[in-house]
Amino acid sequence: MTPDPTLEPIALGRRLLLVDDDRLVLATLASGLTAAGYTVTTAESAEEAEAWLAGGARPDLAILDVRMPGSGGLALAQRLHELDHIPFMMLSAYSDLPLVAQATASGALGYAVKPQDLAHLVPAIETALARANELQDLRLARLQLQAALDAERNISVAVGITMMQQQRQRSEAFELLRQSARRQRCKLASLAEQTIAAADQLNLLLGNNRID
Repeated sequence: MTPDPTLEPIALGRRLLLVDDDRLVLATLASGLTAAGYTVTTAESAEEAEAWLAGGARPDLAILDVRMPGSGGLALAQRLHELDHIPFMMLSAYSDLPLVAQATASGALGYAVKPQDLAHLVPAIETALARANELQDLRLARLQLQAALDAERNISVAVGITMMQQQRQRSEAFELLRQSARRQRCKLASLAEQTIAAADQLNLLLGNNRID
């Protein structure tokens, strides 16, 4: 693959992990992608890539050769998914449908066949990065929604506890919690968690002290 001298740097700061057991392909791709503005880390095996990742480094995108000695690209892809959902695309000298399907099922955001022209590979990388950002936004949105649902549930439980302890109506119990949170200068959801934890602790103590 010959680097395209007309390809302007477009990806300053984007970090790529390039994994391929073919040193010539690895060096050529790394050189071309670096010229395109990427920060490129290379590894000649899945094991070498995992050793680098074990140090805490996280790429924006990993580009993995499918077939390598030892653990192949698909096995490494599974590890990437387990490590903070690191996005990846596959690179292979083979273009068979079962392999493409397997890579897609493993979560690959793209699939390129070697030899790959840099002018075609860079758009594929940028598309994969854009898709990775979309998926990350969706994961964050789901986490935020779950946190909001958990907070609402905890507040509802804390109101119920306050109703029983203070012999109050629901609206009165809620207002007591709200005023208490304001006095303590904490969020209502945080106070609700504390209320539930205190009730659980009390129930545990009562249970331990119960005489059968």
